[in-house]
Amino acid sequence: MALGACSRHHNPSSPPSTKSLALLRAALSSSYPPDSSKGPLKFDLDVVEGPPTADQLQTILGYLPFPSANSPSAPLRAFLSPHPAGGDEGGVNSANQLAKLAQSNPKAVKWPVVVDWVGGRAAVGDVEGVKSILEEIRKVRDGEKEGGDGVDQPKGWFS
Repeated sequence: MALGACSRHHNPSSPPSTKSLALLRAALSSSYPPDSSKGPLKFDLDVVEGPPTADQLQTILGYLPFPSANSPSAPLRAFLSPHPAGGDEGGVNSANQLAKLAQSNPKAVKWPVVVDWVGGRAAVGDVEGVKSILEEIRKVRDGEKEGGDGVDQPKGWFS
């Protein structure tokens, strides 16, 4: 049984993207964490070379932690690269605009974009976020956390 379904939007020219892909593949093929005897993690991995669609971005935005977003476009800025070749893309105000930008100028976007669709988690632009997703999948595997579809189930008399 797969404990997660991860999509990984990949840009092979991005070092964090390449490193996170190696990390995800290693977690599927050998013990995770590496110093344990628990075996590999079980999750579905879909590697997509290219950016998420506007609809996917809208869902991913809901998975990112933004407790104190001061403006509606603040979560969108998590996807924007500070790379000089990315240009000044401060005018991105919607998932549609972000998807178009990522298609036309991949350097304007942080890579990778990794999404655990089952757990409702996402990481954008860094390997640490990918490690966090893998750790959550590990906790479900090891019984430290309930698995499922990411929906909180009521606790109490009937559980």
